[in-house]
Amino acid sequence: MQEITNQITQERGQFDKILFASVLCLMFVGVFMVYSATSVVAPSRTEATAAASLTDMRYLKKHLASIILGFVLMALMYKVNAESLKKAALPLLIMSVLLLLAVKVPGIGATVNGARRWIRVLGITFQPSELVKLSMVLFMAKYLSGGSFVPDSVKAFIKPIALMLILQGMLLLQPDFGSAAIIGIITFTLLFMAGVRIKYILSLGVVLIPVVVKLIMEPYRLKRVLVFLNPWADEKKSGFQLIQSFVALGNGGLNGVGIGKSTQKLFFLPEAKTDFIFAIVGEETGLIGAAVVVLLFLVVFIRGIYIVGRLKGGFYMYTAAGITLLIAIQAVINMAVVSGLLPTKGLPLPFISYGGSSMILNSAAIGILLNLSEGEVIVRQDAPVIEGDADYKINRRKGRIFTYAK
Repeated sequence: MQEITNQITQERGQFDKILFASVLCLMFVGVFMVYSATSVVAPSRTEATAAASLTDMRYLKKHLASIILGFVLMALMYKVNAESLKKAALPLLIMSVLLLLAVKVPGIGATVNGARRWIRVLGITFQPSELVKLSMVLFMAKYLSGGSFVPDSVKAFIKPIALMLILQGMLLLQPDFGSAAIIGIITFTLLFMAGVRIKYILSLGVVLIPVVVKLIMEPYRLKRVLVFLNPWADEKKSGFQLIQSFVALGNGGLNGVGIGKSTQKLFFLPEAKTDFIFAIVGEETGLIGAAVVVLLFLVVFIRGIYIVGRLKGGFYMYTAAGITLLIAIQAVINMAVVSGLLPTKGLPLPFISYGGSSMILNSAAIGILLNLSEGEVIVRQDAPVIEGDADYKINRRKGRIFTYAK
């Protein structure tokens, strides 16, 4: 054994103010857009009640309540001992699966627009797929950083893939193709980051091609693909929503028609407050406002990658990477759908769309990311060299110690 004097260097992390400010700005935009898309309603037929029915604040109040609850969870995730996230990964995943099963239980599961994706209990509606995405990120981070995971092992590769396929199958039964696709992208990306052989990933991709083709050939999904290719072929039915989205973006021009002055929200554009709220952003604030929203999401992504780079490896790096991917992928898919670059999928725009489950879980995810952004990285260099040992890094935050293999 060779002894060398230790040299300790310290790099203290800081609360990521840029990440936090960017998320706040996105929420701020969301409040205005949800209010604009939902506050104006058709007047009633009687003059006595017409004035009272011109505005509707219900959706705005629910949206604000979701933001408040989201902030509470964000604060909790920021303060929580990050080591407890690893312990909670498996129980959280099991709970997510049980909630997915509960969607199919009569009296508990709720159907909206032909999709059974929600749980409704005591007047409160919750979408389990949002929890599934975050819990899958935490579970994958725990699995990939565990001692039993060997990148070159086929068995170690098959385990998370089997879990991914089970969750995707349950989501497709709802049906929720968008969430199933996101879980697949995150799983494969984290496996790639963990050093899994490319030939394993490519081989599985080839095997899954017939399955993907079969899913796409389902009548309603095939119709979405055909509408994506030419929405004007059925402009009054299946192509109506995408065409109205184009009209909204076109109306906005460079500067927009002004906050609150959208015409497409007046019963022309379906789901204006949720999946297609980015079209309202484009109409009311124009190309400039839409570009600002895209820039804010880009900043969130860049700050997330910066945090991943600091962590270097282990559970916390994979967690930060998974959360960054989760937010970025949802944003990219939503904006691509609205602008006609992808077939229509039912995915909300993070922090902007109306939807309590999405707001709350994404806020919690940002809280975890902020937690990992702050800390003191202590690097031991020229440590005692022992056969079978390696240098290591420790991330210490307020007395909490995180260990990483170098």
